[in-house]
Amino acid sequence: MIKVKSFEFNPVSENTYILSDETNEAIIIDPGCFEKDETDELDNYIQVNGLKVVAMINTHSHFDHVLGCYHVKTKYKCPFLIFKDDLATLKAVKVYAPNLGFWGYNEVEPDGFLLLEKPFKFGNSELQIAQTPGHAPGHVVFYNLDEKIAITGDNIMLNSIGRTDLPGGNSKQLLESIEKVIFAWDDDVKIYPGHGLDSTVGYEKKHNKVLKQLLSL
Repeated sequence: MIKVKSFEFNPVSENTYILSDETNEAIIIDPGCFEKDETDELDNYIQVNGLKVVAMINTHSHFDHVLGCYHVKTKYKCPFLIFKDDLATLKAVKVYAPNLGFWGYNEVEPDGFLLLEKPFKFGNSELQIAQTPGHAPGHVVFYNLDEKIAITGDNIMLNSIGRTDLPGGNSKQLLESIEKVIFAWDDDVKIYPGHGLDSTVGYEKKHNKVLKQLLSL
């Protein structure tokens, strides 16, 4: 059984997730921790719960989702994986991070790439991977429909959707990703987004006014 622990980090309130199961193997998704108090919070949870971090994977690589990658990589000596189409997004962070005030950002190269056709496994658990471009070219989601959970990054959020005005953003692709991938899941699948509170597929289908308005255009 997968346990999902969320943290809210950095000035743009990004959600970082630790997923673990009964084996105590764990993966970290979208580490946005940057300041020492944030990395300490992440590390304390891992230590207190006796977790073994076996991988770091990202839904996408905008700055707020990768600020903690260097810390996680160096402390836990775990592989870092992204989807190949998001490599340019990751490499761009070192260029603009100082302009946003993150002078201490350290670039981390991925150790490999996520494969859409191959479930990502840790402990006794696994996550399916689906490509969902629109917010970022190589954006993906991680999900386990048997356990009714999905880590959805920045494509859909509680009562909202991800922005598409950043480099590589595409409004048409974003709407298609939500309709064809996320809304194909059962209504009771729980959505863990990149920002804000969690939701469900059914709630967003019924109440997401931003999405409804765009789909009606």
